Amino acid sequence: MLSWPAPRIPELPAPLDGNRPVVRVHDTTTGGLVDAAPGTTARTYVCGITPYDATHLGHAATYLAFDLLHRAWTDAGKDVTYCSNVTDVDDPLLERATATGQDWRELAASQTALFREDMTALGVVPPQPWTGVVEHVGPIAEAVAQMLADGTAYRVPVEPGAGGADPDLGDVYADLTADPAFGSVSRFDDATMAELFAERGGDPDRDGKKHPLDPLLWRRERPGEPTWEAGVLGTGRPGWHVECAVIARDGIGLPFDVQGGGADLVFPHHEMSVSHGRMLAGPDAAPRAHVHAGLISYAGHKMSKSRGNLVLVSALRQDGVDPMAVRLAVLAHHYRTEWEWTDAVLAAGVARLEHWRAAVSGNGGPAVTALLAELRAALADDLDAPRALTAVDAWADRSLEPGRDTTHDEEGAPGVVARAVDALLGVRL
Repeated sequence: MLSWPAPRIPELPAPLDGNRPVVRVHDTTTGGLVDAAPGTTARTYVCGITPYDATHLGHAATYLAFDLLHRAWTDAGKDVTYCSNVTDVDDPLLERATATGQDWRELAASQTALFREDMTALGVVPPQPWTGVVEHVGPIAEAVAQMLADGTAYRVPVEPGAGGADPDLGDVYADLTADPAFGSVSRFDDATMAELFAERGGDPDRDGKKHPLDPLLWRRERPGEPTWEAGVLGTGRPGWHVECAVIARDGIGLPFDVQGGGADLVFPHHEMSVSHGRMLAGPDAAPRAHVHAGLISYAGHKMSKSRGNLVLVSALRQDGVDPMAVRLAVLAHHYRTEWEWTDAVLAAGVARLEHWRAAVSGNGGPAVTALLAELRAALADDLDAPRALTAVDAWADRSLEPGRDTTHDEEGAPGVVARAVDALLGVRL
């Protein structure tokens, strides 16, 4: 799948002592800060969109969080590989296409293109590889067939009219009892897992399953639904969780360093996809850390497509809002917090952008060595963007202070600040 253009990331001066801070992030599983990529490389997989509607601020906040991680790792000298997916065939997409009278493929293509535009405008470093489920159905089906052969999956009979020419093959489900480490990502108790599985797309009451939490791996052909031929599986399409497991395996290999996404993906999606990865690649295939972004609210409720309380990045852009102001509005909140989007939040982002641009408009300004060190330290401390923004605010305030003593100003300091803000925070001034 064609990704969007990569922004140019400026190179920054090295620290005076030559030592860059170790980037540590909050691991959902342990609850502590970890150096998830201690070597010279860093590999991360962030779950992508289901393209049945435009990019909203909840999406943007998640991808901006992991963009900060990418930039912090890059500045630390690591070779970063960022992999992601597009779930371009799924129940919500098919339902929206039916409701609006569109072909599901055209709907997916149009919304994926809009997502590309939004990410380009926001300055997000693109994933490479970026893989759509539709283009990867073959390898996903092969993985499910492998799980059947290994005894870590089983078939469940389908209802009359389902299953195409071979209805006896049935749907395929993962057998979670084959994975003794299941539950180790979220560490939720049984009651919590059961509640969330039912709320977030699971089918605990499906007849024929061995356990209520067992997730779907291969959905057999149903009338009116897209379908692919998959040999021993029969015609059908993949389940959600196994898609990410296989795309991550094939894109960056297992294990990788950071599994990322919104907080609502901890369970069941990440728990299930990591479990499938272990079944496919062995007990040591789990990511080294699981990092999750907080959920954004609007008008008193979590922003969601099902509720319809969305603030769309594309709509803000069409209204003439500078995408860098949107980026600053989001980065004013720590990525793990839950917060609410308001007009005041956007206004603060707009004002901050104007203030910073005014501060870097001259040839000289206050010294920047301490500011650069503080920016790096803030991002190394669990991507603390609000702390980083406060540091730039202080430099800008001093730069623009009326009548201040400019005797010790550094020539070129504003340019260094502009490059630092661009490289580390992704804000183009």
